[in-house]
Amino acid sequence: MVLTQFVETLNLLGDESRIRLCALLRGRELCVTDLVRITGISQSRVSTHLGRLREAGFVRDRRQGQQSFYGLSLDALPTTARAVLEEAAGSKDPTLEGDQRRLSELETERRGGGSDFSEDIERYYSPGRTWQSLAVGLAGLLDLGDALDVGSGDGAAASSLAPYCRTLTCIDSSVKMIEAARERLNRYEHVSARVADVHDLPFEDSRFDAVLMFHTLTYAQEPALALAECARVLRPSGRLVLLCLDEHRQHEVTAPYGELHPGFSPSAVRELLSRAGLSVRTSEVACRESRKPHLQVVLAVATKPAATVS
Repeated sequence: MVLTQFVETLNLLGDESRIRLCALLRGRELCVTDLVRITGISQSRVSTHLGRLREAGFVRDRRQGQQSFYGLSLDALPTTARAVLEEAAGSKDPTLEGDQRRLSELETERRGGGSDFSEDIERYYSPGRTWQSLAVGLAGLLDLGDALDVGSGDGAAASSLAPYCRTLTCIDSSVKMIEAARERLNRYEHVSARVADVHDLPFEDSRFDAVLMFHTLTYAQEPALALAECARVLRPSGRLVLLCLDEHRQHEVTAPYGELHPGFSPSAVRELLSRAGLSVRTSEVACRESRKPHLQVVLAVATKPAATVS
């Protein structure tokens, strides 16, 4: 984060009502009516606060029928904001405790009412039922062998995958990010993190069973060369899993984050992977962001052809 982002984050959280709303939306989705009932804040003020939080990326929204349901975007929160909200959640503040008590009463009332809770399970909070917990559970099915995380950043994704790798190597071009990744992953003896350039990977041919390229391609100066390098270090029958933004026209939104290319369409990703000598199993839009400008994410999976026996 740069200085202006710190200031914006602190200004956003420098309001009691917005902290109360964020605390209520941790791990659950609620509509405006729910939030008004729990907090006693007027509907217009709740809507205004939610609008600001959504624009800043703190809160996501989802339409269901005539209503919108809001949830806290924990994975997207700046570290500063996450620290403040975690501290608030663990405090004994009477206002926050009152909100949680009224939330519990509301959920108990709905569970005990005439409607079938299971019919609308996505709407109401269920302890521990989050997308993050689902991802962690699915990760338990993995057996990645020797894996390479290209553009690992601070190691957030690697920390979930590390238990399912024989070895895991994280690389990033940012010294600061690699330092953060080392700190996050230092409990794993089989994980290493180093500064490296995706265009010139410092590894021998056929070194890894799996290469992960999560939101790295749009930041590469030469995407084709980057993928060729990833293919080179893959073992025969090894797998490359790639996530990147779909082709878009909102470059003004993504450029401040350092994006060099305005996304790649599924067909463009497929062509790049094929040119790198990989066999593409899938390349398609996997999800769409709920908030404007509704950017889409492409998921691609490709394998390196098995070595031919002469």
